[in-house]
Amino acid sequence: MLRITRVLAPNADMYTLDGTNTWVVGADPSIVIDPGPEIPSHLEELARVAGRVAFVLVTHDHPDHAPGAAALAQLAGAPLHAWRLKGAERIRDHQAFDGGGFSLTAVHTPGHSSDHVVFHESGEGALFTGDAVVGRGTSFIDPPDGDLTQYLRSLKLMQELAPRTIYPGHGPVVFRAQDKLREYVEHRAERERQVLAALGSGPRSIDDMVQEIYAGYPAEVLPLAARSVLAHLLKLEGEGSAARDGKADGAAWSVAVPRECARCGKPVKGRARYCSICSLIILQEGETGAAADA
Repeated sequence: MLRITRVLAPNADMYTLDGTNTWVVGADPSIVIDPGPEIPSHLEELARVAGRVAFVLVTHDHPDHAPGAAALAQLAGAPLHAWRLKGAERIRDHQAFDGGGFSLTAVHTPGHSSDHVVFHESGEGALFTGDAVVGRGTSFIDPPDGDLTQYLRSLKLMQELAPRTIYPGHGPVVFRAQDKLREYVEHRAERERQVLAALGSGPRSIDDMVQEIYAGYPAEVLPLAARSVLAHLLKLEGEGSAARDGKADGAAWSVAVPRECARCGKPVKGRARYCSICSLIILQEGETGAAADA
């Protein structure tokens, strides 16, 4: 059985729940995931628990996950890998990292952030999810680096990995991984329905929608809720289902009037003039014409 040990960083707050979970996977050598903040006592405890370290890995570069990584790598004499982190070697999608008798595979899962990576151990079905899936509550999507369309694709990717246990960046271990992933997909679908319902009553500001959708929630979470609503609106705008009038926080959002392809009349997504098939035909005809002129 693969040894997996949590070392909890002392950085608890509204965003990190009980603190950042740093995972020490395996032994002799181990792999350390998300060293967290650069707190000397935390890094010293990590070095003690981890023993000989093969790799230090980072799921994403947010300040509650990454700042201690370089210091731990130096302390442990191990290479540091991340998708986007100064001083780290760049992770490749599906890159394997071998520890003592086990291997972790990196899977790029943008959405919470554009650099987000999860690590999968197929033998026991362990999935180390950083902030893509947390043990309590839902993942926060904050545009522009956060992207809901990408996040939903990443949830599908994680479902396809068929994990049995999720080891999240915050909160408790999830022992029914597929149920949790399905719950996340359903939650986003329900929130989208609420946003569309709010848009149905005419042009609305994000603040108006937050007051309606999150009625009864504590005031301190409403700024985060506004960013989440924006993420949904940007997804709907990209699909051609929502439109905005104005810019930044003062924009008025409404249900979009369906657009038709200027060539064939079929529905198009977003602000495109042509559907995907006609766009490809026009591109090919243009390339043929350019070749003939030459």
